Amino acid sequence: MRRTTLGKTGLEVSVVGFGGIPIQGISFTEAEKVLLRSVDRGINFFDSARGYTDSEEKMGRALIRHRDEIILASKSLSRSAEGITAELETSLHNMRTRHIDIYQIHSVGSRDQLDAVLSPGGAYEALDKARQDGKIRWIGITGHFRPVLVEAVRTGLFDTVQMPYNPIETEWETDLIPEARKLDVGTIGMKPLAGGALTNAGASIRFALSRGIDVSIPGMDSVEQVDENAAAGAAPAALTDVELAELLEEKEVWGGTFCRRCGYCMPCPEGLNIPFLLLIEAYYTRYGLKDWANKRLATLEKRYEDCTGCEECLDRCPYNLPIPDLMKRARGIVV
Repeated sequence: MRRTTLGKTGLEVSVVGFGGIPIQGISFTEAEKVLLRSVDRGINFFDSARGYTDSEEKMGRALIRHRDEIILASKSLSRSAEGITAELETSLHNMRTRHIDIYQIHSVGSRDQLDAVLSPGGAYEALDKARQDGKIRWIGITGHFRPVLVEAVRTGLFDTVQMPYNPIETEWETDLIPEARKLDVGTIGMKPLAGGALTNAGASIRFALSRGIDVSIPGMDSVEQVDENAAAGAAPAALTDVELAELLEEKEVWGGTFCRRCGYCMPCPEGLNIPFLLLIEAYYTRYGLKDWANKRLATLEKRYEDCTGCEECLDRCPYNLPIPDLMKRARGIVV
């Protein structure tokens, strides 16, 4: 497994890391096998989140004997100092560690959210104190909305930035990745297979690693997936012409229906959280996390059937997605 330096953190990370979403769907025993296989294959970067149900706990239980060899990352959706302090304490307990290497403010999707995070009493203030207290080492930010992440990186406050990067979602190359490179901010590429939309895992991961991503973190729930993904981290990042052509062909298939969760379609006049609803459908169909998807859907006041087909979102979506049609399709799938 090749390793690289994760920006200004100085951490030597495996170029392929472990994304913590899919292990929610398997038992603690199976998760331990998958996680320990990852260590055996040279993976040393493990990323989870407070919102990933029991993912942190599974990592904590399986990896405790390897704590000195690995880099742990987690994240929280809380925007307040009080909220993220409580979330961090839970993460430390779940992951069975005295410190978490990188704690990230998760899914910051608007300038108002970024302002709240950075304001007095915001989440960043609490994480800065936690760093001084030795509970975390570095502070990161994650999201899907490019202008906000660019602005966050330019503040100079964040050590890492995590965004979805794969052959479908390459728009980050226009500004975010170059800006991160200029300011020595480590880049973490989530969803290298576009949430299961792409089928050639090895080529998709190597594509990300060849285009400015420091560590690519596919989600894995079997030892076979670990072996395939780890092999991509040992192989040269450069793709053959045939591999690149195959990836671009798959991109064309999904290009007209793939939601990037950029948020430009919002607000919906009917009050639908369009990106989150499409995310739920993706987790239901591509990850097979049906229980997770149904529980999240149950928390929403407005669901797929509340879409009136007004088409206001069509004018806003920069990717020309047929959002009303996607809502109608999801209504027939997520049950």
